[in-house]
Amino acid sequence: MTESEQLLARVADKARSTRPWGWTSLPEPVDAATLTRAEAALGFRLPPLLADLYLHIGDGGFGPEYGLLPLLDSPPAGEPAAVVQYLANRKSGRKDPDWPWPEGVLPISHWGCAMYACVDCHSPGATVLLFEPNGGDCDHSWFVDSVTLADWLRAWVDGTGWYEEMNEELEMAPWGEFRIRAARSVQAF
Repeated sequence: MTESEQLLARVADKARSTRPWGWTSLPEPVDAATLTRAEAALGFRLPPLLADLYLHIGDGGFGPEYGLLPLLDSPPAGEPAAVVQYLANRKSGRKDPDWPWPEGVLPISHWGCAMYACVDCHSPGATVLLFEPNGGDCDHSWFVDSVTLADWLRAWVDGTGWYEEMNEELEMAPWGEFRIRAARSVQAF
């Protein structure tokens, strides 16, 4: 069993035994056709580990706090699905250039208060970012939550994420690439 397969097995075990707020059950995984439609709507492919979460564990409904967003359909709590939220954020960023949304940064989990965990689908390890806009300054709203999606998932499974009560004081580094990536996103339109 590969390291990735081992991690997926650990995530699946925890996903079956815990429910995030607003979820009464673990949704069925998506099929390959749903993944293909999602990637077509996004205009880019999901990192393999993220695709495997949706294909083999469930269409959202597991993970830290409110859990992963479903890929295309709205969850029971009424939060938009990941693809819908991404497209809305990109559209909003085009209308308000003071708050651009970087291309390829997919919101995967809502933290409440307009905060999202996002996967940088263009980074080699699928970096997980925290978007925290409540300070009112776009340049200081992006943080590196975890260098890789695999590390982010391990932190959830192991109970060592910053959102755990005992780890609330952990500091995250700012995402230094935000302005570069946001500038590229604006130029693409």
